[in-house]
Amino acid sequence: MGYYLVQAAYTAEAVAGLINNPQNRREAVQKAVEKLGGSLVGFWFAFGDYDIAAVCQMPDNVSAAAFSMAVAAGGALRAFKTTPLMTAEEGIAAMKKAAKTGYKPPKK
Repeated sequence: MGYYLVQAAYTAEAVAGLINNPQNRREAVQKAVEKLGGSLVGFWFAFGDYDIAAVCQMPDNVSAAAFSMAVAAGGALRAFKTTPLMTAEEGIAAMKKAAKTGYKPPKK
């Protein structure tokens, strides 16, 4: 199962709705992720460019994309970003594999 960083920014209308009716959005996110065969590793409210940050484990990219599409289709977000993550071990394996490609940058 792969890890994914999910960042979301609410519309002004959605923030107003949350202020008028405070709710734990973690529960809604967790249920949707689990229905797709994944798990919610962590969930945080934030401020800045994004209002929510979460880390999920999903069985594959198709499931991660399905979650992203479902959330985006809800209309409560002005921005949504999903970033695939690698463990440190996967990153090192990628570095070792990259060293074997024989790729050379263009000459100056």
